This record gives sequence, C-alpha cells and structure tokens, in this order.
Amino acid sequence: MELLPDLKTLSDGELRDLIQQLVDEENEVSYRRRILHGKIDILKAELQARLQQQVGGEQGANPLYEVDVDKLAEILSSRAAPPDPGS
Repeated sequence: MELLPDLKTLSDGELRDLIQQLVDEENEVSYRRRILHGKIDILKAELQARLQQQVGGEQGANPLYEVDVDKLAEILSSRAAPPDPGS
C-alpha cells in the first residue's frame, strides 16, 4: 500500500486529482468485489444443488436457493467495466 505524499506540499489541484484517483481506485475494487461475490454465490448454489441431489432431498429453506443463478451468470459473463459514476 502506497503512503500518502506530504500533503502540505500539494496544490489544491493536486489534492483534487489525488482524491479522484483514489475514488476511481475504490470503485474498481468495489466492482471486483461484487463480481467475486457473484461468482461465489453461483458456486455455492451449484454445490448445494449437487449435495441435495446426492441425499435425495428437496430444496429446503436454504438462502442459496434464492440466488438467481442464471441472472448472476448472465451479469458475470458480460465482462462489462464498472459504471462510470460521472456519466
């Protein structure tokens, strides 16, 4: 993790640029986290479905069954960049 520069030496414009750079970086990290969580949800739902088939049980009140696997797969396969908050 990079340390912050000596803030007293930065101009107002440089401070604004640094803030925007860090906000952009945060948005990218947040987008990546959402994608990873979606993939995890898909994998958990698949594993749960397989386990249910092995034991011959029916779908119970498991929150994983509330996950729309098809919709998540569609979203994750688009590989779209995170939305630009400025537009």
